[in-house]
Amino acid sequence: MRGLIGRKIGMTRFFDEAGQASSGTVLEIGPCYVTQIKTKETDGYDAIQLGFGEKKQKRATKAEIGHAEKAGLKPFRVLKEFRGFNRDNDLNLGDEIKADIFQQGELVDVTGVSKGRGFAGVMKRHGFHGGPKTHGQSNKYRSPGSIGMSAWPSRVLKGTKMGGRMGGDTVTTQNLQILKVDPENNIIVVKGAVPGAKKGIVLIRK
Repeated sequence: MRGLIGRKIGMTRFFDEAGQASSGTVLEIGPCYVTQIKTKETDGYDAIQLGFGEKKQKRATKAEIGHAEKAGLKPFRVLKEFRGFNRDNDLNLGDEIKADIFQQGELVDVTGVSKGRGFAGVMKRHGFHGGPKTHGQSNKYRSPGSIGMSAWPSRVLKGTKMGGRMGGDTVTTQNLQILKVDPENNIIVVKGAVPGAKKGIVLIRK
């Protein structure tokens, strides 16, 4: 397998065998279950669909229940596809995959949804310096300034940096080193920060 679905638990300080301290993020990954196997013959591409976090039967739709029953499983809260897996693994429907597919020292990419910051101004969103504080300036310290054009093209160009919704985007942090693997509790510790809030769903890919 090339990856798993997990949940961000939080950040901590990690000490290696030499006593060096580094910041790390604790991730609960798995157990994940194979809910669907896609092949080039039937679907046009190779992929494996994994389920994470059981969902209460009364909260699941009939489609979700029927899809999970094909693999002999209960419905899940999260379903994600992972392309490019090794077909020699001989994974079958209903198989359980745990954190032991990762090893200490390995590099992984972690994808999550960044924290939402609401409607933000240009100084917070784009790092603008703001207006002057002297020479008669009174109330435009955090203003973006003029965004207009001259007689031509006499319009605001697309992509102009302005205030707007900030955060809540899918973000991938690449090449994070795995500091520790705890297969019994399905927990790994990766070096550095991971996008998203605590208890947020993340994808961990090799």
